[in-house]
Amino acid sequence: MEASKAMLQKKLFAIFTEATNGMGPVFENMEAHLAYQVGLERDGVLYAAGPLFSDDGERWAGEGMVIIRAESAEAATEIARNDPMHKAGARRFRVRPWMINEGRVSVRLDYSTQTFVID
Repeated sequence: MEASKAMLQKKLFAIFTEATNGMGPVFENMEAHLAYQVGLERDGVLYAAGPLFSDDGERWAGEGMVIIRAESAEAATEIARNDPMHKAGARRFRVRPWMINEGRVSVRLDYSTQTFVID
């Protein structure tokens, strides 16, 4: 912590999630899961989320990562537990604290075309 004391040191939580019984149950719960994620986004809880692919980038076996803002590991666990995907048993999850120290987010917004690019 001392070496990075001048850096951001923003504490978030990473939820790692994986299929428990193949892809069928994952797809069955996908709409409810995505609606839950969008609700977290709207409420300012969701920082980022998305699927994790195989090392070659060709396959998806139901794994995902969700980064959230929460007051504690217990609160983050409760948020993960309430995900319809986890409630249905289609995926299991693990919560880990994550600290942002370095990085950059760039957004280009073009008024004339009403388009944007996130880098």
